[in-house]
Amino acid sequence: MLQGIEFAPALGMTAQRYDVAIVGGGPAGLSAALWLARYLHKVVLVDSGDPRNWETRGINGFLGHQGIRSPDLRAIGREEGAKYGVEFVGGIVDTAVNETGELFAICMRDGTRIETQRILLAIGIKDFWPAIPGLENCYGETVHVCPDCDGYETREKKTVVVGTGRKAVGMALALTTWTRQIVICTNGDAPDIEQLLLDQLKALNIPVLDQPITCVLSKESEIRGIELEGGMSLDCERLYFAIGQYPADDLGAQLGCKRDQLGRLVTDDRNHTSVKNVYAAGDIAPGPQLAIFAAASGAVAAIAIHASLVPETRKLPD
Repeated sequence: MLQGIEFAPALGMTAQRYDVAIVGGGPAGLSAALWLARYLHKVVLVDSGDPRNWETRGINGFLGHQGIRSPDLRAIGREEGAKYGVEFVGGIVDTAVNETGELFAICMRDGTRIETQRILLAIGIKDFWPAIPGLENCYGETVHVCPDCDGYETREKKTVVVGTGRKAVGMALALTTWTRQIVICTNGDAPDIEQLLLDQLKALNIPVLDQPITCVLSKESEIRGIELEGGMSLDCERLYFAIGQYPADDLGAQLGCKRDQLGRLVTDDRNHTSVKNVYAAGDIAPGPQLAIFAAASGAVAAIAIHASLVPETRKLPD
């Protein structure tokens, strides 16, 4: 259960019918819920209570809420949505079924069944974690995955990027905006970096080390260094890992939504997926992985969903 947030009790075995069901209670889902409720739709938001960025020290770049902690932003969003009648249900969705194209069923692990005319998937993504002891002690404080979000706090810091290939190189190059004290560690894997990129790294004085990392050294969530196999230690004040990502659940696949090569749900400019009346917003769809972008994409999806629910008799003819 999310800290400081009260969930509605289980809805029971009898199906509840809604105009829109939103799966995911991050900035995208909460923003969409607020907009849809203001359009006077009956909205339910289902949240598993396991957000990707729960541990982060603060959300950066969110206008009006710079540095706000994730739990606080979510609590504000839920309070605002509740004022307009959004219903919140805590739990895990096991299956999503397209019944008729105009009616969908969401079946939760506790047996609750929710029926809805429209679905918005705001389920987010998860990050693959490198197998490094002690990494979890610093995640969200001095260990990160997003230079755009946390790069400013990395300025002039000794920084390690854990990863291989173009993904690691791209992250290291992005971090040069704030610091030039960067080392790439492959954690025992082959670097898989083409010579052209190695030459670029060399020109920027960014070394690539391929020894396995045996542990992270830290004190009170502040990373102090890493130890490499063979006894070598490396001072470190920030660490970023660029391993990979995957969808937080497979609901998009269950509904038959088209996905890109990274597993994200393909959407149009109104956040509609390849499946009629199924929408996606936030990190599960292509685009910048920023809280403020997720919130905006939730609003865009909500506007499109509302338009799809308005009867033709109330629309301006073409």
